[in-house]
This record gives sequence, structure tokens and C-alpha cells, in this order.
Amino acid sequence: MVAYAFVIAAIFPSIEGSPSISDLLESYPEAVKSLFGLAGGVDIGTGAGFVDAELFSFMLPLLAIALAIGSGARTLAGEEDAGRLELVLAYPIARRAAVLQKGTAVGLEVFGFCAVAFASLALASPTFDLGLSFERLAGAMVGIGLLALLHGWLALAIGAAWPSRAAAIGIPAALAAAAYLVGGLHGLAGWLDPLRFASSFWWIGQSPLSNGVEWWRFLVVAGVAAAILLVASRLIERRDLETA
Repeated sequence: MVAYAFVIAAIFPSIEGSPSISDLLESYPEAVKSLFGLAGGVDIGTGAGFVDAELFSFMLPLLAIALAIGSGARTLAGEEDAGRLELVLAYPIARRAAVLQKGTAVGLEVFGFCAVAFASLALASPTFDLGLSFERLAGAMVGIGLLALLHGWLALAIGAAWPSRAAAIGIPAALAAAAYLVGGLHGLAGWLDPLRFASSFWWIGQSPLSNGVEWWRFLVVAGVAAAILLVASRLIERRDLETA
């Protein structure tokens, strides 16, 4: 994460203020600009606009979600598939508490990822003259973290309901891909517009370094993520575990 952030940041001085880059961006179809969060006057010739386009529009959410879904699927479905989960739950601990603790562990992994990403960009900003606002950077990383937690805890919940690691990975990944498309294209396709409320990407917003964040939206995502984790803690109590 550190290496990737610094490589991206190191490219910026070569394009800073370049009119050809702005002209190239203007020539892109509206669908492409909307999908990658470049609509609405985002200037890729500024540090904030460049990092928004190169990191926050796709790669950072992708990496964070992949980490969270992989961890969430591994904690219950993966352990059950390997025949280890019944041993873990044989200890004198309630199943509900075990699920909540595993959800907390997934949350700590996501927090570590976001902390490293924040620190990397905070160091890269003065090094490569990106001029990033640390307040907006912190808000952007909170949004990425909540987005990842939502899908990671969904993977955990699916693992609590069904002994299938493939389903625990595939379903949240498919929903994340659909949410990304809806969040980016709803403004251009009228039939997608009502679906934007079901898109986790729409709730966290686009171009956080250029446009800032709306914290009330984050509360909605956090509430849904917490509800999913609580549902997972209930689901594990209602079925028999498969044993190796």
C-alpha cells in the first residue's frame, strides 16, 4: 500500500497544471467520467483531483473491499470448510460473542489498512506537492473503511448462515460490483436512479478529496454494517455446523 501510494503520488509533478491533461479529461464520455468520479468539475491537474481519480475512485475501494471480504469469508465459512470452526466454538463462549469478536478482528484489519493508506498519502502530499487537506483525507479514509466493513461483515454473515466460502466471497463481491456501477452511472441512466439508495458507493460519495464528505451518509453505512454483524451473530445460533 505504501509503495503503491508513493508511485501514484510521484507521477503527479509531471502532469501538474498540464492543460493537455484537462483537455483529455474533457474529451472522455460522460459515462466514463461519472463512473470514475471525474464528473462535476473535478480537476485532475490538482493534487486532490489526481489522487481522487487514481486512488479513491477505484483502486483504494477495491483493495479495501477485497481485504475485508477475504477476511470475513475466512473467519466463519473458511474455518467451517476446513473443519476448524466446531473446535473454536467448543470453548466456553457463546456463539454470538464469537461472531462479534471475529467481526471486530475484521474491523481491525480494515482499520490497519486505512491507517497505512492515510499515513502514506499524508507523507506523500508534502513530498510531491499534492496539497492534500488532511481533514478531507481522514474523511475519505473513514468512508473507505466503512465501505469495506459493510461488505466484509456481509461476507461474515453469509458464512454464519451457510457453510460455503464461495458464497461468502461471491455474493458480497457481486453486490460491491453492482453498487459501484449504480453509484457511478445512476445520474446518466434514469432507470438506475432509484437504485442509488441501495448503492454503498453512492452513500460514501465520490471525489472526497475534491468535494469533501457528508458525515451523515457515513452514519447510514455504519448503521447498516452494524446491523449486518448483529444479524450474523443471530444466524450462527440457528443451524448445525458441518464437521470435517
